[in-house]
Amino acid sequence: MLRFWAMGNEGGSVGRLMPEFERRNPGVRVEVQPLPWTAAHEKLLTAYAGASLPDVSQIGNTWVGELTAIGALSPTPPEAAGLLTDQFPAVLETNEIGGRAMTTPWYVDTRLLFYRTDLLRRAGFETPPENWIDWRRAMHGVKRAAGRDNFAILLPLNEFEQLLTFGLQIDEPLLRDRDTQGNFSSPGFVAALAFYKSLFDEQLAPRASATQISNVWTEFARGYFSFYFSGPWSVGDFRTRLPESFQPSWATAGVPGPTGLGASAPGGSSLAVFKSSPHQDAAWSLVRYLSEPAVQAQFNALTGDLPARQSAWSRAGVERDPMLAPFREQLSRAKAVPKAPEWERIVTEMQIVAERMVRGEYTPESAAAEIDRRVDRLLEKRRWMLDQGKAI
Repeated sequence: MLRFWAMGNEGGSVGRLMPEFERRNPGVRVEVQPLPWTAAHEKLLTAYAGASLPDVSQIGNTWVGELTAIGALSPTPPEAAGLLTDQFPAVLETNEIGGRAMTTPWYVDTRLLFYRTDLLRRAGFETPPENWIDWRRAMHGVKRAAGRDNFAILLPLNEFEQLLTFGLQIDEPLLRDRDTQGNFSSPGFVAALAFYKSLFDEQLAPRASATQISNVWTEFARGYFSFYFSGPWSVGDFRTRLPESFQPSWATAGVPGPTGLGASAPGGSSLAVFKSSPHQDAAWSLVRYLSEPAVQAQFNALTGDLPARQSAWSRAGVERDPMLAPFREQLSRAKAVPKAPEWERIVTEMQIVAERMVRGEYTPESAAAEIDRRVDRLLEKRRWMLDQGKAI
């Protein structure tokens, strides 16, 4: 019996793929345990501490560094190296620690721009902007077109993803010295902070958290904002929750950067085989099965998730969907975030300081210095371990 933990929508759907796997592998049965995303990270760490991890689990790809650091993962064996071909480079990089794949990409996502085609056209722009200068002009134009009480873009102050996307446009890394020090005071990140802050100062974005928005699709449709960062999951929401008459009024496009189309963070989920599993061969057989392009195309039909294997995109028909096709190009420009186990705490601190900056407590320069101060404190143990010559 293989125990497989899966989260959210995937946990409720992947069981439909198991009969074929079991047919191909006589004597192997898979027990799928669905978990809510909100509890998954803590449950995995608790299971590690209690020596009760499953054989295989879906994990968020930003958890790879942490699970590697505690020695929980079984790295990809040489006979499974074929799983690493045909992947998006930045996504694959998030699954590697020290040049070795520790987990296998299962499905992928990233964030790009959702925008109102009708309001952009009314503002005098026939195509979406590709750089920050044109984007600012377009935002001022759509704000005028949408009316005085509306805005151009939604940047929820309780979310870090939007500012992180701005920060990924710069050439400097976000952490330095082997990911033991913050590098948020670099000129590039200060410029990203300044651009982010200016969108609020110029009343192009509301000073609001996501909890203050009744629901995104309704506010988008009524013109409260015309640009929105989101992932492929929003395509289904906008198509099913908004009337047919509104469908020609929106589209997706790549993320504008300072001088041209820019980067975004690679997202999605990975498949982890745990070192504690007594069924290593069967566990890796399951990972190989779920990574087959034909199976990934079938999984896309069940869940809407974008396949990790690029060859599965044509099988699934994703490239023929005008709202989803831009995600492939955006994924080709994606940039992996630092793999420090503390990364999720780091971006939370970044978001907290950025909100206080937007509300007037910091300048971009002093906000960057404050983020670095908080990040350096979070990374103190990492620095100590390196100083002691210990592996991290």
